[in-house]
Amino acid sequence: MLPSLSFEVFISLSILIVFTWIYLYPKTKKNSPPSPMRLPIIGNLHQLGSAPHRSLKVLAHKHGSLMLLHLGSVPVLIASSAEAAQEIMKTYDVIFSSRPQLNISSIISYGGKTVSFAPYGDYWRQSKSIYVLHLLSSKKVQFFRRVREDETNLMINKIRSSLGSVIDLSEILLTLTNDVLCRSVLGRKYDEGTLVKQMSELSELVGAFSVGNYVPSLSWVDRVRGLEARARKAHKLFDEFIQSVIDDRLDRNGKMVEDEGKNDGDKDVVDMLLEVQKEQATNDVTVHSDTIKALILEMFVAGSDTSFTSLEWVISELIRHPRVMKKLQQELRKIAQGKPEIVEDDLENMQHSYLKAVMKESMRLHTPLPLLLPRESTKDVKVMGYDIGAGTQVLINAWMISRDPATWEEPEEFKPERFLNNDIDYKGLHYEFLPFGAGRRGCPGIEFAMALSKLALANLVYKFDFKIPNNERVEKLDMVESTGITIHRKNPLLVIATMS
Repeated sequence: MLPSLSFEVFISLSILIVFTWIYLYPKTKKNSPPSPMRLPIIGNLHQLGSAPHRSLKVLAHKHGSLMLLHLGSVPVLIASSAEAAQEIMKTYDVIFSSRPQLNISSIISYGGKTVSFAPYGDYWRQSKSIYVLHLLSSKKVQFFRRVREDETNLMINKIRSSLGSVIDLSEILLTLTNDVLCRSVLGRKYDEGTLVKQMSELSELVGAFSVGNYVPSLSWVDRVRGLEARARKAHKLFDEFIQSVIDDRLDRNGKMVEDEGKNDGDKDVVDMLLEVQKEQATNDVTVHSDTIKALILEMFVAGSDTSFTSLEWVISELIRHPRVMKKLQQELRKIAQGKPEIVEDDLENMQHSYLKAVMKESMRLHTPLPLLLPRESTKDVKVMGYDIGAGTQVLINAWMISRDPATWEEPEEFKPERFLNNDIDYKGLHYEFLPFGAGRRGCPGIEFAMALSKLALANLVYKFDFKIPNNERVEKLDMVESTGITIHRKNPLLVIATMS
């Protein structure tokens, strides 16, 4: 009896194993991208460090330009080459055009109602069309030319009044970008210190790491840290402020108050958005107030961050490279022809100018958002021969791509000349250079950001020379990066300005 019973048990176990294998394992094994070893619960979170774009570069050298990390329970695809970026942002752009819903950014962005953070779908298409058609078209950007020129002149006069003294150029540049945005978006300047502080807080929170996004069982950590409370408080303060601005434009029935003294050229972004809301209502399309406030918030946070960061780094690089500074000054003197300041008309039709090459080279080395914003796949897809599952988050290491020695000669060197003999641009058509992203989720505010950056840089370099305090050698200029979603200088840019 015993041998017979053992045989029956063996047969039963064999059948159970076969059926388990059939039902629990895929019939064809998936070909996943290379992955570093991960720890229980946290996965690869411990390998990101304080500067994820740099940590991911080290991992990519070991595991390849397309690798799969597991941040807690979330699979995250990391693309670190132009080829991988092109597959994701062009070949399979539609599949990778959604955004993951992240805790803190959702609180700040009115539940994902900004163009940057909205999931891919009808709402995103509607809100982006508002940007493209009504706010950030070339024609609309030109509406604010006078604002950019006025504020740039005020900045130049402020620096001129402090010649020979140590100035905090970072603070001056941040004030410039915020004042331009205030006047363009809200129609006038508001309490400068308060608003700048609010925008800095919101920007910092958007880039803050939330444990709960990746390890839901540890969501309590974000609450204990006070991260969610900070986000809700910052959002509430901004919401109350922007609602008061909107209320000033409406009568007690919620209709726009007509200002007879304001022509089309004087309208600001709030006016334009309220007009869009009114026009869409006649077509039975509702543009909710939260959408208007979300788009205003986005213009402030994204617009200020990109322009300020770009200017701060490019001036830093020019100080460290006097040869480049001198060559740029020579070009600008030819353009200005002795005029007291450079205006935007002077900068038009300068497709292959040294000014533009300098801006591009600085953004190549100092990509404002080194990992861009995360994407999310909406269905299973095969990328570069690897199987990528639906719901996988995607990060493009644009910072690493722009320093790839396979594409760029002497990639760690600041050499603007590399952009003079080619058509590589920042508009998302060249995947080796992605400071503003590419594809459907590329930044819609490129023209707005670059118009201010080029004008401000041109006038700063045309008017002044900058040196480091205490007669320090230019090579000693501190270039340490901050942490966060946008990479600023960690320490303020302190300089002494003299007339050039």
